[in-house]
Amino acid sequence: MVRKRFRSKGESVRGNNKIKTKWLSGAYFLHTTALKYLPMRVILFSGKGGVGKTTISASTAYRLSQLGYKTIVVSLDPAHSLGDAFDIPESEKIEAKGLPIKINDKLYIQEIDIQEEIDRYWGDVYRFLELLFNTTGLDKVLSEELAILPGMEEVTSLLYVNKYYKEGEFDALVLDLPPTGESLRFVSMPTVLKWYMKKVFNVERTIFRVARPVARRITDVPIPDDSYFQALENFYEKLKGVDEILIDPETTSVRLVANPEKMVIKESQRAFLYFNLFGVNVDAVIVNKVLPPQAETCDKFHKWVWTQKKYLEEMSALFSPVPIFSVPLLEDEVVGLERLSILANLIYGDADPYQVLFKGKPYEFVQEEDRYFVKLRAPFLTKEGLSVLKADGEITVRWRNFKSHIMLPRKLRNYDPASAKIEKGYLIIELLPEEK
Repeated sequence: MVRKRFRSKGESVRGNNKIKTKWLSGAYFLHTTALKYLPMRVILFSGKGGVGKTTISASTAYRLSQLGYKTIVVSLDPAHSLGDAFDIPESEKIEAKGLPIKINDKLYIQEIDIQEEIDRYWGDVYRFLELLFNTTGLDKVLSEELAILPGMEEVTSLLYVNKYYKEGEFDALVLDLPPTGESLRFVSMPTVLKWYMKKVFNVERTIFRVARPVARRITDVPIPDDSYFQALENFYEKLKGVDEILIDPETTSVRLVANPEKMVIKESQRAFLYFNLFGVNVDAVIVNKVLPPQAETCDKFHKWVWTQKKYLEEMSALFSPVPIFSVPLLEDEVVGLERLSILANLIYGDADPYQVLFKGKPYEFVQEEDRYFVKLRAPFLTKEGLSVLKADGEITVRWRNFKSHIMLPRKLRNYDPASAKIEKGYLIIELLPEEK
């Protein structure tokens, strides 16, 4: 799926050297006429709770708007703090009811409110679920809460991704994802929905159509009528194509946000693995809250600086060749446009966050009939000094001063490396079941 947006007369994109527009005497000139169309970018920020995803998302969106890209940043995290990063009054957020809030002509923010989205998109489905829970004897308030099923927020968020992409109003969509587990559910949801609609939906709809008249005679338990299934079908139609948006590396990038701490790195490593398995391009890792070297002279922070330095070196090996951006711990909280601009400068420097910072999977798992292989990008690798080991559910590749860790998916945890070969810039490792 390819979506292009034609730029309106007089608009310009600063920071993208490939295309610039100038307004002169009522006319504008395109320096590169081949690039009249600008694809919308979707940038997802994911990571463990508390690492600073929201602040990094907000600062990235603000930098994009400063460069001339019309940008909307959307928070999918139920514990919304995106508006706080922009110092928006609580009354204004409540009044918005989950719809976009204008910061300036180039920047909008949106905190999705699932209660409001239910009225907009989930109507008949939600009303049936609420009635079903209420029939079991639960009070109305509890029934309303339980009727918000796991996954509703993720699916609603996907609807907005599809909506903004197809409408073409924005140049960039920045998504502040919830913590890692929910982020992975977000990117996997299109596949799950597609499977349900193809394999289950029509069968389920037919069964209920046949059983409904009989069931109503023998039970008071609510049975979904056809409006319930029609609502699901209409909703799915609005989501069609979003899976192609997410796996298109020219359009969508994930940027992992982490801190130089053991537990955070492990979770980031798992996220890195699963985003690869889902086919979503990870184009950067942003390491936030790094203590400055000056802190080493302080007794209380000396060990922290040494520990962070060790983990930063480890992360370079873990995520190579994906670029890593190290962001220092600031002396004060990041709230308001001025502080967000300072943070954006520290993250990106002169780089343009709209650009795809890295494209291509560092590694992938390949199945050929009943055989499994790990294909690792390693353009300068030679056989001399090469070793491939397995420990704690990971494959570790060592070569000179190069080290790469590859976490095995659950299905392959009981497989060992059996052989390895270098072919066209890739190290290909064959995996065989452990010998018992």
